Amino acid sequence: METNFNDEKMSILLCEDDENLGMLLREYLQAKGYNTELYPDGEAGFRAFSKGKYDLCVLDVMMPKKDGFTLAKDIRQINDEVPFIFLTAKTLKEDIFEGFRVGADDYLTKPFSMEELTFRIEAILRRVRGKKSRDRVVYKVGSFTFNTQKQTLTRGEEVTKLTTKESELLRLLCIHMNEVLQRDYALKTIWIDDNYFNARSMDVYITKLRKHLKDDENVEIINIHGKGYKLISSEPE
Repeated sequence: METNFNDEKMSILLCEDDENLGMLLREYLQAKGYNTELYPDGEAGFRAFSKGKYDLCVLDVMMPKKDGFTLAKDIRQINDEVPFIFLTAKTLKEDIFEGFRVGADDYLTKPFSMEELTFRIEAILRRVRGKKSRDRVVYKVGSFTFNTQKQTLTRGEEVTKLTTKESELLRLLCIHMNEVLQRDYALKTIWIDDNYFNARSMDVYITKLRKHLKDDENVEIINIHGKGYKLISSEPE
């Protein structure tokens, strides 16, 4: 299954000096929906990072010309937010600690499964996207303006004050606008527990949000059977 966020492919910088492993990883990640560029050493990887735009870096520790730890430190001088994962054959605690000291988001010891690497990449990218989304205060939802701090939904001169639960749920829908908001994820994020009663409560709040948004025919919250909800916001023709 391809993993794209907001319908845009995420770009990964992959630095691995083992040619066979590097090519396997690149092909696997590309098949999973990531734009993946492979470089065989730290210097080539740094030149690429300096010129390109990447959402995540996967760095082998033991590389020629510039090792993974040094490369990570150099990358941090350019961009102190991009996440990265170290790949290493080393199992010494000192090396693992060094990886986290330079800002690693995760650490995989060889040999590892392709699936595990993918799961860790997805988890990091979701966390990064979630952090950026939490920092955002105002969302445009069709002809509405949603202010998460004031908990207001504004259309023209009409201002609707939302309850805390309505605001939290609408914020999650906005973060995942035009894509599926997983039901279990929403329940655990807002209600902490995904039991039957909380699930019914969330259904009630979805109904309330639909009523708040009903005046704009280009905005709709639809049920995705067995998965969750999707907030659809399209521009009028």
